[in-house]
Amino acid sequence: MAGLKWAIRTVMCLLVLAAVPVIAQEVPDAPRPKPTPEATGQFPEGAPQSPKNPHPEPSSSPSPNLPDQQSAKVDGLENSRNAPMFSISVTFVQVPVIVKDKAGRLVPGLVPNDFTVYEDGVPQRLRFFTSDPFPLSAAVVVDTDLPTGTMKKVNETLPALIGAFTEYDEVALYRYGHTVQQIAGFAGAANVSSSTLTKIKRPGRDSGPPMMGGPMSGPSINGHPADPGTPNAGMQTPVQQSYVLNDAILRAAQDLSKRDRTRRRIIFVVSDGRELGSTANYEEVKKLLLANNIAVYALGVDTAAIPIYDRLNRIRVPGFGYGNILPKYVSDTAGEMFAEFDRQSIEQAYTKITDVARNQYTLGYTTRATLAAGFRAIEVKVHRANLNVLAKAGYYPLPPQPKTKAPE
Repeated sequence: MAGLKWAIRTVMCLLVLAAVPVIAQEVPDAPRPKPTPEATGQFPEGAPQSPKNPHPEPSSSPSPNLPDQQSAKVDGLENSRNAPMFSISVTFVQVPVIVKDKAGRLVPGLVPNDFTVYEDGVPQRLRFFTSDPFPLSAAVVVDTDLPTGTMKKVNETLPALIGAFTEYDEVALYRYGHTVQQIAGFAGAANVSSSTLTKIKRPGRDSGPPMMGGPMSGPSINGHPADPGTPNAGMQTPVQQSYVLNDAILRAAQDLSKRDRTRRRIIFVVSDGRELGSTANYEEVKKLLLANNIAVYALGVDTAAIPIYDRLNRIRVPGFGYGNILPKYVSDTAGEMFAEFDRQSIEQAYTKITDVARNQYTLGYTTRATLAAGFRAIEVKVHRANLNVLAKAGYYPLPPQPKTKAPE
């Protein structure tokens, strides 16, 4: 009996095994993903393969390949949720240099061996050199408290001023008189519209600046005598005007300091150069300019364009400010200044200034990183005869950056 049961079980197993292939054939195929079509038109036919992106081993000494590059030192950066602290020290110094011949023409074709840069009297090893033009980040600052006739010329030339920049430049617009106002933030020069330029225009003033009543007029509040019993009680004493050029340049420099450091950053001032009544003083503004490698270029108009008045106005009279402080800014930041009186000359000067600002030699070297923020003198020498060299006389190192948390 047991043998019969075993035989039946064996026959049943054989029947099940014989049916498996039939069942498998009747199971429908599982859906398959559609093949991805080959991408076309992404690259021109026959285009070479993209090169590999080499990642050099980090070294202790920076090797800048961009102007004004920052040498970053990262301390204890770990790949964890606990964000570590890191600090950045700036050790790369960029020095724009203008080289002209005796006729005032820009001199092309110089090479690194033609230059020597000294910092505090010590020759530096150049680690960066180029004569390629740089895109500009320009803060245009216009004095809108000029006499009516001069203001009219400036208003008419504003389209030419914007036209002097290229499509690669970015421009911000400011105006000032007794206050400073930003008219437009940084945008591509080609995007500055005529309606934006209209906002910067002003009619100007009809006469010279009003003066105080004099030493015999007595104290006044808002232009009126403080004591009604004074001899001039019935007369209104004009309020002394202010021309806050220092404040205007400071505002522009603060905004420029936040722009891309691989661009050449300049302040382009159109003014007669008067300074009186600013909250900022010249020395603190100059320090900010030199610390951020910002050069001031200027177009002197009105009295700044008349030689005899211009020379007199450069003298500071105590209590009356500067008649023309622009030459100091231009000289100390290695910019350039033109003084023009008529409309055609003003328009031509715009192009000259932007060309000079853009087409310079750019030298770079690494320096010691210290906590000291004192002035460091720079001298640039060119080893060729009969050439004039214009470069900034020095700089202030940027202060050490505060420790911040690394991004997660």
